[in-house]
Amino acid sequence: MAIREPPHAHARPGRFGVLIQPGLPLRRTSTRGRRNRNGMCLVLRDAPGGVGSVFALRSSPYVTGPPTCRTCAPRPMRRLSPFPLLLCALLLAAPPALAQNGDGGGDRLTGPDFARSPVTAPHGMAATSQPLASQIAVDILKQGGSAVDAAIAANAALGLMEPTGNGLGGDLFAIVYDPETDSTYGLNASGRSPQGLSYDEMQQALGDRDQIPLLGHLPVSVPGTASGWGKLHERFGALPLREDLAPAIEYARDGFPLSQVIAYYWQGNVESFRENSDMLPDSENWKETYLIEGDDGQMRAPEEGEVFRNPDLASTLETIAENGTEAFYQGEIAQTIADYAERTGGYLRMEDLRQHEANWVDPVSVDYRGVEVFELPPNGQGIAALQMLQILKGYDVASMGHNSTDYLHVQAEAKKLAFEDRARFYADPAFADVPVQQLISEEYGAQRRQQIEMDEVLSAPDAGTPRSVTTSGLDPAMRERLNNGDTIYLTVADSSGMMVSLIQSNYAGMGSGLVPDGLGFMLQDRGALFTMEQGHPNVYEPGKRPFHTIIPAFATKDGEPFLSFGVMGGGMQPQGHVQVLSNIVDFGLNVQAAGDAARYRHYGSSSPTGEDMDGRGTLRVESGVSEDVVNALRGRGHSVSVGAGGYGGYQAIRWDPEEEVYWGGTEMRKDGYVVGY
Repeated sequence: MAIREPPHAHARPGRFGVLIQPGLPLRRTSTRGRRNRNGMCLVLRDAPGGVGSVFALRSSPYVTGPPTCRTCAPRPMRRLSPFPLLLCALLLAAPPALAQNGDGGGDRLTGPDFARSPVTAPHGMAATSQPLASQIAVDILKQGGSAVDAAIAANAALGLMEPTGNGLGGDLFAIVYDPETDSTYGLNASGRSPQGLSYDEMQQALGDRDQIPLLGHLPVSVPGTASGWGKLHERFGALPLREDLAPAIEYARDGFPLSQVIAYYWQGNVESFRENSDMLPDSENWKETYLIEGDDGQMRAPEEGEVFRNPDLASTLETIAENGTEAFYQGEIAQTIADYAERTGGYLRMEDLRQHEANWVDPVSVDYRGVEVFELPPNGQGIAALQMLQILKGYDVASMGHNSTDYLHVQAEAKKLAFEDRARFYADPAFADVPVQQLISEEYGAQRRQQIEMDEVLSAPDAGTPRSVTTSGLDPAMRERLNNGDTIYLTVADSSGMMVSLIQSNYAGMGSGLVPDGLGFMLQDRGALFTMEQGHPNVYEPGKRPFHTIIPAFATKDGEPFLSFGVMGGGMQPQGHVQVLSNIVDFGLNVQAAGDAARYRHYGSSSPTGEDMDGRGTLRVESGVSEDVVNALRGRGHSVSVGAGGYGGYQAIRWDPEEEVYWGGTEMRKDGYVVGY
């Protein structure tokens, strides 16, 4: 029996209520969902050919096909009892009475008031921060591509359409669930600092500055994105790489209309580059690449809805499509990068690019109330989310209530404790001894939990194993960039059950401000996340990976894939992972509502770039958190601010093994969209 959603657009009035016209059947067949919650099966009319059309009330699926129960068996057309149809009409036509709130928004008949519906689909799905990128991914799936092919295609498109958060000049991390082996695979495609720039030379170039700047050549590390595409495609790709990159190439040449939130950030990046042009050895290339000519003849950032083209990026992607990702590190693209760096006083050389390699790594995990949550080990910050979960599992979070005073209190306190360890231990494991398994153990979580008091607020707690680190402060602008970052996260699932959780970034905004000649992308500034403090695990060294904020996540439940998800946004990411997971596991929210719900974000913890926490930090919450809760948190000693922005960008796909259906959610604070088929 074929199952499909009720095609409400085709409903029309009938004598006794609503007559539902049949739609196209989906792939999977099942006899589930024929009855509503009261066990009632409603026959509205017989379809052509004697096939009964059944509409089950409320959330039950729309079922067509040869029925098996006597209630729904095909029969000659006759007048039906008006009772079930009248009941159906009443349920559909009687909205609840609402008080006027005057906020300008509409009202929903079902589901949380603050969230739109999740997307459901049986074959495949993509959730990204740009609608065209999501559509590209699903198009690749329909062509026979794997989830990895689709993720590469979407990432390439986002490098064009959302250069404010990612691009070929940045780094990439991914977790892939492979149904053939029933295993998760982690990929670290982050680049390393230039071999030819020693610590002493870096210190000399900095002069009297005590941190690495965000602009210019000093923060530039080897771009890792292309190597990530290569590793992913080699192992899990089903289509030729040129087919994965073809949509992005076409949009780069022909143009695409800029979406709203990306246009906002684009303008902000342009203003920042102009205000800090004295830090850039070259400003012509970024202007030529990312600005358009206005009606007054002046060069400016493109605006929402305007068509933008990047023919240089199209040519770069064509070179990769024809010659493979190796061309980025050994061919003409690599030579162009090295020549540009040398011409403009930079440090990257051909040897740095030639020696770069992305690495497969084993994800690490903890159990949170029956859900196995996977993150990647350092040099990223993923295990901070696992540390928070190990602390929080000792509380009955559900009984506290969603976004209640107690809930937000223990969340913020757990974050403070995890981030102190993040500041002291997280670094490139090739250069530092990072005690990953100890940090994410249940015993260590219980030990850390003992420091939390329900009626007091932690102030500058120590790391779990105090380690002497001399620090000098960061300026406020640098700290803000560490907190916020600019990144894209996407997730894709295909008909085989493969799921990809992928995150990619240039770090702060568009990156360093440096665009190699004719390549159409900006080099990242991730090296700004090194510290210059000698003896710190994350201290700058040649050929070293800096601390990374970008983290993909994945979860399984009862031995089945459960959730592919992520929340971009600098230091928000571990906090966001924990919040959306708790929303789903502890409070039963669907994947869309879990992301749309009001969030918190704690600022002010110690950082891997060398600054210690001073005081209690600031707990920032969205306006959806009640005023009573805000006041109660302040009464406990939290410094609380309320405002929009800085809460990250979420995408998620959940797998329902019983119904064999994907559920998708996307970030309402971004331009994102979920597409399924």
